[in-house]
Amino acid sequence: MALQEKEILEALSSTKILTSMITPAVLISAAGTLIFSTSNRLGRVFDRVNSLKSELEAVFTGKLTYPEERLAVIRSQVEIQHIRAGLIQKALSALYTATAFFIAASLAIAFNVAYGSSATSWIPTALALAGGLFLFAASAFLLYESRYNLTFINRHIQFIKYLEDRHEEETHTRKGE
Repeated sequence: MALQEKEILEALSSTKILTSMITPAVLISAAGTLIFSTSNRLGRVFDRVNSLKSELEAVFTGKLTYPEERLAVIRSQVEIQHIRAGLIQKALSALYTATAFFIAASLAIAFNVAYGSSATSWIPTALALAGGLFLFAASAFLLYESRYNLTFINRHIQFIKYLEDRHEEETHTRKGE
């Protein structure tokens, strides 16, 4: 066996490759966890939109009281869900891109340890940093989206209080007659 072939074999069998690849693997795992939870958030938006659709249909068929007020609330809630869905989609795109960069960094580390030189050692770092930037962007989108979720919840609570107050007023009016 030639000396060069032996060096390549030793480099490939070295645990140095695997230990060098651990950090990107942790980042891949983190991005995967965020992808899972963000996909669940998108599912929740879909569920809420379906619920709003059912409520809208009930308003149109006259099954619910205060139709004008309900229509106004439904319109604003649907708009919030539309914005949330867009932000979540952007976050998912950034998370998938981050994952791709982290996988590329892991592979680049392996190739650099096995075949590279100090002249190419910057490549895995650059790929990992790009993945980190996309992970940061996804986090920013999700932070912004969570504010819209809070707006949705607060408006929902306000409308429930409005309905309670209206019901109480009507109950007092009937008792006073």
